[in-house]
Amino acid sequence: MDTSEILERFDEQMRRTNQPDGCIYVGDGWSGVMRAPTDGDVEPLIARMRELPGWVEWKYYSHDGPELRERLIAAGLEPEDEETVVVAEAASIPPPPADVELREDVAAFTELAERVFGRSHGTSFPENAVPVVAYMDGQPVSGGRVDLEPDVEFAGLFGGVTLEEYRGRGLYRATVARRAELAREAGYRWLYVDALPTSRPILERLGFVRLTTTTPFVIPRAAD
Repeated sequence: MDTSEILERFDEQMRRTNQPDGCIYVGDGWSGVMRAPTDGDVEPLIARMRELPGWVEWKYYSHDGPELRERLIAAGLEPEDEETVVVAEAASIPPPPADVELREDVAAFTELAERVFGRSHGTSFPENAVPVVAYMDGQPVSGGRVDLEPDVEFAGLFGGVTLEEYRGRGLYRATVARRAELAREAGYRWLYVDALPTSRPILERLGFVRLTTTTPFVIPRAAD
Protein backbone atom coordinates (compact mmCIF):
# COMPACT_ATOMS: atom_id res chain seq x y z
CA MET A 1 0.00 0.00 0.00
CA ASP A 2 1.50 3.34 -1.12
CA THR A 3 0.44 5.55 1.78
CA SER A 4 2.03 8.68 0.26
CA GLU A 5 -0.36 8.51 -2.70
CA ILE A 6 -3.30 7.74 -0.42
CA LEU A 7 -2.41 10.70 1.81
CA GLU A 8 -2.38 13.00 -1.21
CA ARG A 9 -5.85 11.77 -2.19
CA PHE A 10 -7.04 12.09 1.40
CA ASP A 11 -5.87 15.70 1.66
CA GLU A 12 -7.52 16.57 -1.63
CA GLN A 13 -10.85 14.87 -0.94
CA MET A 14 -11.39 14.89 2.82
CA ARG A 15 -10.04 18.28 3.81
CA ARG A 16 -12.58 20.19 1.79
CA THR A 17 -13.78 23.65 2.75
CA ASN A 18 -16.98 25.53 2.01
CA GLN A 19 -15.97 29.12 2.82
CA PRO A 20 -14.48 31.76 0.49
CA ASP A 21 -11.22 31.75 2.48
CA GLY A 22 -10.49 28.20 1.29
CA CYS A 23 -9.58 27.19 4.85
CA ILE A 24 -12.76 26.66 6.89
CA TYR A 25 -15.58 24.16 6.73
CA VAL A 26 -18.79 25.33 8.44
CA GLY A 27 -21.35 22.64 9.21
CA ASP A 28 -24.43 22.05 11.34
CA GLY A 29 -23.06 21.76 14.86
CA TRP A 30 -19.44 21.19 13.83
CA SER A 31 -17.02 23.53 12.09
CA GLY A 32 -13.31 23.33 11.57
CA VAL A 33 -10.28 24.94 10.02
CA MET A 34 -9.18 22.29 7.54
CA ARG A 35 -6.26 24.05 5.89
CA ALA A 36 -3.75 26.68 6.92
CA PRO A 37 -3.65 29.99 5.01
CA THR A 38 -0.96 30.30 2.39
CA ASP A 39 0.55 33.34 4.15
CA GLY A 40 0.86 31.44 7.45
CA ASP A 41 -1.16 34.03 9.42
CA VAL A 42 -3.41 32.01 11.74
CA GLU A 43 -4.87 34.91 13.74
CA PRO A 44 -7.72 35.86 11.32
CA LEU A 45 -8.88 32.24 11.19
CA ILE A 46 -8.80 31.93 14.97
CA ALA A 47 -10.87 35.11 15.23
CA ARG A 48 -13.37 33.51 12.84
CA MET A 49 -13.42 30.36 15.00
CA ARG A 50 -14.53 32.48 17.96
CA GLU A 51 -17.55 33.70 15.97
CA LEU A 52 -18.85 30.29 14.89
CA PRO A 53 -21.56 28.44 16.87
CA GLY A 54 -21.36 24.84 18.00
CA TRP A 55 -18.18 22.80 18.27
CA VAL A 56 -15.28 24.50 16.49
CA GLU A 57 -11.73 23.21 16.10
CA TRP A 58 -8.61 23.65 14.03
CA LYS A 59 -8.06 20.17 12.62
CA TYR A 60 -4.29 19.97 12.61
CA TYR A 61 -2.52 17.11 10.83
CA SER A 62 1.07 16.19 11.70
CA HIS A 63 2.15 16.32 8.06
CA ASP A 64 1.19 20.02 8.05
CA GLY A 65 4.49 20.51 9.86
CA PRO A 66 5.62 21.41 13.40
CA GLU A 67 5.80 25.11 12.56
CA LEU A 68 2.01 25.30 12.22
CA ARG A 69 1.54 23.49 15.52
CA GLU A 70 3.81 26.01 17.24
CA ARG A 71 1.88 28.94 15.71
CA LEU A 72 -1.44 27.52 16.94
CA ILE A 73 -0.14 27.13 20.48
CA ALA A 74 1.45 30.60 20.42
CA ALA A 75 -1.90 32.02 19.31
CA GLY A 76 -3.62 30.56 22.36
CA LEU A 77 -5.27 27.41 21.03
CA GLU A 78 -5.11 24.25 23.13
CA PRO A 79 -4.46 20.76 21.71
CA GLU A 80 -6.75 17.92 22.65
CA ASP A 81 -5.91 14.21 22.40
CA GLU A 82 -3.94 13.17 19.31
CA GLU A 83 -5.60 10.61 17.07
CA THR A 84 -3.97 8.36 14.47
CA VAL A 85 -5.56 8.43 11.03
CA VAL A 86 -5.61 4.84 9.80
CA VAL A 87 -6.82 3.57 6.41
CA ALA A 88 -7.73 0.27 4.80
CA GLU A 89 -9.23 -0.89 1.53
CA ALA A 90 -12.92 -1.53 2.11
CA ALA A 91 -12.69 -4.74 0.09
CA SER A 92 -10.04 -6.14 2.46
CA ILE A 93 -12.24 -6.20 5.58
CA PRO A 94 -13.87 -9.59 6.25
CA PRO A 95 -17.65 -9.76 6.69
CA PRO A 96 -19.17 -9.43 10.16
CA PRO A 97 -19.74 -12.59 12.19
CA ALA A 98 -23.14 -14.19 11.71
CA ASP A 99 -23.71 -14.61 15.44
CA VAL A 100 -23.76 -10.85 16.20
CA GLU A 101 -27.07 -9.07 15.72
CA LEU A 102 -26.47 -5.80 13.85
CA ARG A 103 -29.07 -3.16 13.02
CA GLU A 104 -28.99 0.22 11.28
CA ASP A 105 -30.89 2.20 13.89
CA VAL A 106 -30.37 5.94 14.39
CA ALA A 107 -32.43 6.15 17.59
CA ALA A 108 -30.60 3.24 19.24
CA PHE A 109 -27.21 4.62 18.24
CA THR A 110 -27.89 8.13 19.53
CA GLU A 111 -29.26 6.74 22.79
CA LEU A 112 -26.17 4.56 23.19
CA ALA A 113 -23.83 7.50 22.51
CA GLU A 114 -25.69 9.59 25.05
CA ARG A 115 -25.34 6.88 27.70
CA VAL A 116 -21.57 6.68 27.21
CA PHE A 117 -20.60 10.23 26.23
CA GLY A 118 -23.39 12.20 27.88
CA ARG A 119 -24.50 13.61 24.55
CA SER A 120 -26.15 12.46 21.32
CA HIS A 121 -26.44 13.56 17.71
CA GLY A 122 -30.09 14.41 18.28
CA THR A 123 -31.78 15.85 15.23
CA SER A 124 -28.42 16.74 13.67
CA PHE A 125 -27.34 13.17 12.91
CA PRO A 126 -25.23 13.54 9.75
CA GLU A 127 -27.28 13.36 6.58
CA ASN A 128 -24.87 11.04 4.75
CA ALA A 129 -24.13 8.78 7.73
CA VAL A 130 -25.44 5.29 8.49
CA PRO A 131 -25.38 3.94 12.08
CA VAL A 132 -24.62 0.31 12.89
CA VAL A 133 -25.63 -1.02 16.29
CA ALA A 134 -24.76 -4.38 17.85
CA TYR A 135 -27.35 -5.97 20.14
CA MET A 136 -26.98 -8.51 22.93
CA ASP A 137 -29.91 -9.87 24.91
CA GLY A 138 -32.15 -7.59 22.89
CA GLN A 139 -30.31 -4.43 24.01
CA PRO A 140 -28.07 -2.05 22.00
CA VAL A 141 -24.59 -2.35 23.50
CA SER A 142 -22.10 -1.26 20.80
CA GLY A 143 -22.22 0.92 17.73
CA GLY A 144 -20.64 3.32 15.29
CA ARG A 145 -21.48 5.17 12.12
CA VAL A 146 -20.09 5.24 8.61
CA ASP A 147 -20.04 8.59 6.78
CA LEU A 148 -20.68 8.26 3.06
CA GLU A 149 -19.89 11.69 1.68
CA PRO A 150 -20.61 12.17 -2.04
CA ASP A 151 -17.92 12.41 -4.72
CA VAL A 152 -15.04 10.99 -2.65
CA GLU A 153 -13.26 7.63 -2.40
CA PHE A 154 -13.08 7.55 1.42
CA ALA A 155 -15.78 6.44 3.83
CA GLY A 156 -15.19 7.57 7.41
CA LEU A 157 -15.86 5.45 10.48
CA PHE A 158 -16.84 7.54 13.49
CA GLY A 159 -18.56 7.39 16.86
CA GLY A 160 -17.39 3.96 17.95
CA VAL A 161 -18.86 3.16 21.36
CA THR A 162 -19.33 0.03 23.48
CA LEU A 163 -20.81 -0.27 26.94
CA GLU A 164 -18.03 -1.10 29.37
CA GLU A 165 -19.49 -4.39 30.52
CA TYR A 166 -19.66 -5.64 26.91
CA ARG A 167 -16.13 -4.75 25.85
CA GLY A 168 -13.70 -7.45 24.79
CA ARG A 169 -16.36 -9.51 22.99
CA GLY A 170 -15.57 -8.47 19.40
CA LEU A 171 -18.60 -6.20 19.06
CA TYR A 172 -16.69 -3.11 17.92
CA ARG A 173 -14.91 -5.27 15.35
CA ALA A 174 -18.30 -6.54 14.14
CA THR A 175 -19.63 -2.99 13.69
CA VAL A 176 -16.49 -2.06 11.73
CA ALA A 177 -17.00 -5.06 9.45
CA ARG A 178 -20.63 -4.17 8.78
CA ARG A 179 -19.75 -0.53 8.13
CA ALA A 180 -17.08 -1.71 5.68
CA GLU A 181 -19.77 -3.73 3.89
CA LEU A 182 -21.99 -0.67 3.61
CA ALA A 183 -19.09 1.37 2.22
CA ARG A 184 -18.26 -1.32 -0.36
CA GLU A 185 -21.89 -1.57 -1.43
CA ALA A 186 -21.95 2.22 -1.89
CA GLY A 187 -18.83 2.14 -4.09
CA TYR A 188 -16.18 3.46 -1.70
CA ARG A 189 -12.64 2.18 -2.08
CA TRP A 190 -11.09 3.33 1.19
CA LEU A 191 -12.06 3.41 4.86
CA TYR A 192 -10.48 5.80 7.32
CA VAL A 193 -10.69 6.28 11.07
CA ASP A 194 -9.37 8.96 13.43
CA ALA A 195 -8.37 6.31 15.93
CA LEU A 196 -7.69 6.70 19.63
CA PRO A 197 -5.28 4.28 21.36
CA THR A 198 -8.24 2.16 22.51
CA SER A 199 -9.44 1.34 18.99
CA ARG A 200 -6.22 1.49 16.99
CA PRO A 201 -4.98 -2.04 17.90
CA ILE A 202 -8.32 -3.56 16.87
CA LEU A 203 -8.26 -1.71 13.56
CA GLU A 204 -4.66 -2.67 12.85
CA ARG A 205 -5.53 -6.33 13.39
CA LEU A 206 -8.18 -5.86 10.71
CA GLY A 207 -5.56 -4.49 8.29
CA PHE A 208 -5.73 -0.73 8.81
CA VAL A 209 -2.40 1.12 8.49
CA ARG A 210 -1.22 4.48 9.76
CA LEU A 211 -1.61 7.41 7.38
CA THR A 212 -0.90 10.44 9.60
CA THR A 213 -2.02 11.85 12.94
CA THR A 214 -4.56 14.54 13.68
CA THR A 215 -5.05 16.77 16.72
CA PRO A 216 -8.03 19.06 17.41
CA PHE A 217 -6.89 22.50 18.52
CA VAL A 218 -9.64 24.39 20.35
CA ILE A 219 -10.25 27.76 21.92
CA PRO A 220 -9.73 27.43 25.70
CA ARG A 221 -12.88 27.47 27.76
CA ALA A 222 -13.30 30.47 30.00
CA ALA A 223 -12.63 29.75 33.67
CA ASP A 224 -15.66 29.68 35.94
